[in-house]
Amino acid sequence: MKQLLPLLALNALLCGSAFAKQLTEQDYQRAEQTLAVNTNKLVTGTLDYPRWTQDNQLYYRTNIEDGYRFYRVDAKSQQQSLAFDHAKLASALADISNSEVAQNKLPLRQVMLDKQGKLKVRINKDRFLCDLSAYVCQPDSHEVNADEFVSPDGSKSVFIKDNNLWLKNLTNQELTQLTTDGEENFGYGTNNAGWIRSNKPVLKWSPDSKKLTTFKHDGRNVGDMAVVSTSVGHPDIDVWKYPLPGDEHIFKIHRVVIDVDNAKVIPLDMPADEHRSTITDHVADWDGTLFDIDWSEDSSHFAFVSSSRDHKQATLKFANASTGKVNTVFTETEATFFESGVNAISWRYLDQRNEILWFSQRSDWGHFYLIDAKTGKVKKQLTQGDWTVIELLDVNQNTGNITFIGAGREGGDPYFHYLYKANLDDAKITLLTPEKKHHRISLSKDGKYFLDRASTYNEAEISSVGRIEDNHSFIVQTMDISKLTNTGWQPPTPFVVKDRNNQEDIYGLMYLPSNFDPSKKYPVVNYLYPGPQVGSIRGRHFRAARGDNQAIAELGFIVIEIDALGTPGRSKSFHEFYYGDMGDSGIPDQVATIKQLAKKHNYIDATKVGIWGHSGGGFASTRALLTYPDFYSVAVSQAGNHDNRNYADEWGEKWHGLLETNEDGSTNYDSQANQLDVENLKGKLLIAHGTTDTNVPPYNTLVVVEALIAANKDFDMIMLPNRGHGFAREPFMMRKRWDYFVKHLMGATPPKEFVFETLKK
Repeated sequence: MKQLLPLLALNALLCGSAFAKQLTEQDYQRAEQTLAVNTNKLVTGTLDYPRWTQDNQLYYRTNIEDGYRFYRVDAKSQQQSLAFDHAKLASALADISNSEVAQNKLPLRQVMLDKQGKLKVRINKDRFLCDLSAYVCQPDSHEVNADEFVSPDGSKSVFIKDNNLWLKNLTNQELTQLTTDGEENFGYGTNNAGWIRSNKPVLKWSPDSKKLTTFKHDGRNVGDMAVVSTSVGHPDIDVWKYPLPGDEHIFKIHRVVIDVDNAKVIPLDMPADEHRSTITDHVADWDGTLFDIDWSEDSSHFAFVSSSRDHKQATLKFANASTGKVNTVFTETEATFFESGVNAISWRYLDQRNEILWFSQRSDWGHFYLIDAKTGKVKKQLTQGDWTVIELLDVNQNTGNITFIGAGREGGDPYFHYLYKANLDDAKITLLTPEKKHHRISLSKDGKYFLDRASTYNEAEISSVGRIEDNHSFIVQTMDISKLTNTGWQPPTPFVVKDRNNQEDIYGLMYLPSNFDPSKKYPVVNYLYPGPQVGSIRGRHFRAARGDNQAIAELGFIVIEIDALGTPGRSKSFHEFYYGDMGDSGIPDQVATIKQLAKKHNYIDATKVGIWGHSGGGFASTRALLTYPDFYSVAVSQAGNHDNRNYADEWGEKWHGLLETNEDGSTNYDSQANQLDVENLKGKLLIAHGTTDTNVPPYNTLVVVEALIAANKDFDMIMLPNRGHGFAREPFMMRKRWDYFVKHLMGATPPKEFVFETLKK
């Protein structure tokens, strides 16, 4: 890999000033060296892909100079060692797979062990089990398919076949059909909710592995979506169910319990629920776990939450797992949208105490409340103050202790996460990670130990394993960034400004070129993702690269990103600021930020401002160019949901409300429809979309294109054939993005058809 240092040293000779009329290939190469594919290699001592076992062993991967190593930490004894003999394992894998396997680049991301302690390894499509005492690997003939959902005891799995659920005995591979009346668009456990499509069933196993709760997913009357491939000859036409805001028919879920031992289906005694959850715009976690379900420890019943279509009401109910009888406990209602956590669902059913540990933002801040499970009445508020609970990690009903992540309580950056413990009875809160840093936490399976990866935007990560009981901890890994900093790399600069109304503090990051000259003026590139479910910056931990922000800065720009009003992680009022008006998308705060920074720093040229984003950022960057045409002059808008009437119903109806049509034909969604404001276009617009994007279908962009053509407006467009939603870091698109800002914002000429050497496939 070419080192960054020689390129930086030659920069003044190669480039001249930040505003050279011709940028060279070397300028682009210098920018390329700041991408993660290059900078991550210069960072060692990382702690990646942590995984706890049942006996409190922590396994993880760490970068070394020429690859990576796997380690094991015994949390109780505080002993650390290599997870296995890397050379012997590489030899064993090479023998069984008839391929070359390097000990420093084993085909593993995470250490996965079976019940006998054998290591699971996958090489291409082949799966192996490796004995770590004899270092002999054998084909894994009983590996569970990715589309199967394994029971807690590991003895069985469930999968979907022909719209029905089937049970597999993992000991003898015997199959049993659990349901028989599933049909197309009305099948059991299906997860085809608009933009999310998976063959793995959605369900929640009971603790004893004898029952599960799931649903029949009703999409029979839901409208279709379709995308068409590009090819010679007949194209592939992908058609599936995809409800939109305002549709009369959306997905419904008919809840059931299944007694797997007897293949008995028990419908819950209630009408079908809307396809909604209390946390996001789908009903299951990435692994297929059904949200908003918490079983009793004896597996006799469970608590669950039904959410209204408009996301304003959350009703907690109980279901008897033997009879299907349902009773309602309480309903919480919000004027905008209800959420049960920031990072994850953070309520629990405490069956031994007959209580509900409930997350609510009723005080404008996310806190825990203890609720009587019989009456639904609040018994006490457990946490309080102008800070927020981020995520509940563990509850021990025997001791009454809870462990959770919070933010904003310790002062300083309100986005830094900290680990806390508290007790359900005395509500005393204990801080477990006091360093003024962002703490990434992974809790052991029994909740007794924790992994703390602590860092900041510009301070390398130190990883420790600690004990919840007394907070005793020991360091297991220290990140080394010396090779990175020796290249001339520099971290982003954190800053704080005020919002558009000069009330709330707005936190952001600014990226300067490594050859920065404070006597010059630099044009600004504003990166944004407006949320509302996340912001632009996201994780506050140390990263050697954040997208291509530093790379764009290296070309001669100041890059700025903020988390504006309307993004999560702080107060409810902060998050819901532009509810019902997604056309806002925090753009006025972006403008206010750049103006404030320009007043403070003479090197920022607020007369030359560009903006770009992807997905929601694709929508918002075009929106910024249309609503602030005298401030923003260039936009690169990728995969944008330019009118949420063309996007998934759960998304739009949560953040903008239910679709309402006025007598004159206008709607409450008109305020966020970019195609209605194309007459305002003055600047340069590059609009891009993948033609087979099933998340944000390409029609979201084409309605804007149609309006631009009708208005006789000049614009540029790239339709990427056979691409889905995630093309932002594809080399061609990255080059076009860089070129566009160099040409139209800097007024320079980019090198022709630059090739990213380190991004070649």
